[in-house]
Amino acid sequence: MTLTAPARPSPAGHPALSPAAEAVVRATAGVVAEHSETISARFYESMLGERPQLWRLFNRANQETGEQSRALAASVVAYAVQLIDPDAPSFEPVLRRIAGKHITLGITPEQYTLVGRHLLGAVGTVLGAAVTPAIAAAWDEVYWLFATQLIATEARLYAAADIDAHDPLRPYRVMRRTQESPGTVSLVLEPADGAPLPALEAGQYVTVFVDLADGARQPRQYSVSSIASDTRLQITVAQVRNGPPGQVSTHLQEAVTVGDILEVSSPAGDFGVPPGNGPLLIATAGAGITTVLPLVEHLARTQPGRTLILAHADRSRADHALLEAISIAAEALDDVVDHAWYETVDADDSTSFTGLMDFDRIEFTADTHVLSCGPLPFLRAVRLAALQRGVPPESISYEVFGPDLWSPVTVTG
Repeated sequence: MTLTAPARPSPAGHPALSPAAEAVVRATAGVVAEHSETISARFYESMLGERPQLWRLFNRANQETGEQSRALAASVVAYAVQLIDPDAPSFEPVLRRIAGKHITLGITPEQYTLVGRHLLGAVGTVLGAAVTPAIAAAWDEVYWLFATQLIATEARLYAAADIDAHDPLRPYRVMRRTQESPGTVSLVLEPADGAPLPALEAGQYVTVFVDLADGARQPRQYSVSSIASDTRLQITVAQVRNGPPGQVSTHLQEAVTVGDILEVSSPAGDFGVPPGNGPLLIATAGAGITTVLPLVEHLARTQPGRTLILAHADRSRADHALLEAISIAAEALDDVVDHAWYETVDADDSTSFTGLMDFDRIEFTADTHVLSCGPLPFLRAVRLAALQRGVPPESISYEVFGPDLWSPVTVTG
């Protein structure tokens, strides 16, 4: 696989395909999209077969369920579509999200050559003789535009955080464990190498690498669930509720004790408090609550007068992790409203609602910036409710745990 010549710049300053490649991609995008999940599944099979050591960078559970393949397929297709359709949604938020995760995993520029070889090889394997030299060259150009944008974005993030891409992890000692709810534990971590804690921003996450009992090394991303300390960071680990128990979450909850050392990345992510003074709605469900406390702490420290609405949905009040800590932090705010929905409401609870989150009960206007975190159906419901209130799409932010399957692109042609 070779890097194609730089493409002509688009009027907006974003990368653009060469005219020849653009015509081919327009003609073949529908076929590639139709087979994209098969292509990406074949890609992972081929690449991990050649380089099994790369398994340590991938969530085994997401590979087994196919979520990682679907996320890659959706991303590549969405990237190609925005190259050929000026009205397509901006790919920038997705690109930043991918780059953020990559720097916490230690992805390096040279790995993109390996990825490109196996990804384009998978296209040829799945589509067979239909892939002419012109088609292969056009999709090679798409890939390298995608790759070079990621490489550049990741280089800036590595430099800004002073991270060595080949050695991105630091040892952290577990200083405290707190059982937040029956299935949720907070771990307070302190750098064990004597160096200062990196700068933390509300809404960021870190990647934690663990060595499991079967010898596998696995990474997982966890939100930094408090930024109150200048010397320690906190993560909150929730058990996986749907499907088999999470391997890493179970290990962290059952095998890791105070004094143990964990390998942790620098913080990354841009799911934070938006600039300005307008009202905010933070809507979360389940484990999405782990993003809320640092956002409230940030507001209490910097904008205590900013209007805030908190809305959370969970199984029960007992399952509502970090509830007390969030309530205490919110006491510093001048204008905050709190709503909660539970599948089961306690008999003595007269303030919470039963069932799914009912957006008609939440008073917010079109000038509200909406942040949401939780399962994908919940995120879509929040977005729909916000759009119906007149909130513009650019004022709706979300954080998704695991592969981003938020908006697969449908292509016809």
